[in-house]
Amino acid sequence: MPQRLAFYREAFEDRGITPCIPSRKGRKFAIPHDETRYRKRHKIENSFARLKDWRRIATRHDRCPKVFLSACVLAAVVIFWL
Repeated sequence: MPQRLAFYREAFEDRGITPCIPSRKGRKFAIPHDETRYRKRHKIENSFARLKDWRRIATRHDRCPKVFLSACVLAAVVIFWL
């Protein structure tokens, strides 16, 4: 498994993408990462996870892109409000 992760990191770096995922606690040699970028990334992923809790957005019932986007915005406003 660790070899597979190293392969992904190398593939990202070949494309010019800097990975910001930290290594596990039990790893012998820690892989350096940018903590502020990781925190921002984590917040964005959590926001998408909260949006997916809304069944209408998760299953994309709306065929029209405008209606789907408005449902996403409405869900985001309600999540932010609560």
